[in-house]
Amino acid sequence: QVQLVESGGDLVQPGGSLRLSCAASGFSFRNYAMSWYRQAPGKEREWVATITSAAAGGSTNYADSVKGRFTISRDNAKNTVYLQMNSLKPEDTAVYYCNVRRLGVPIWGQGTQVTVSS
Repeated sequence: QVQLVESGGDLVQPGGSLRLSCAASGFSFRNYAMSWYRQAPGKEREWVATITSAAAGGSTNYADSVKGRFTISRDNAKNTVYLQMNSLKPEDTAVYYCNVRRLGVPIWGQGTQVTVSS
């Protein structure tokens, strides 16, 4: 059974940093691209970042809104993908979700809340 479990969300002041983690199980983690999405209150879920599979070189892509501030990475030995978030802004407040697409079907975790506020 495919499972994604996010953690690391918290309340942080503007300018602060957080690292989110997503532990994956039930599939060959290293063979799949992994992504982070987020959903702010009253808004649609939006893509944040993607890291390709190990075979594809683990290359990364980011939404313009987070480029230069966020870093996605993966540890294939631990079946975990991370999102390092620096220089956080109030507009980064959202529930952050981990995502993998298997056989064309998107799989989501339960999400972790990030709140940026003074």
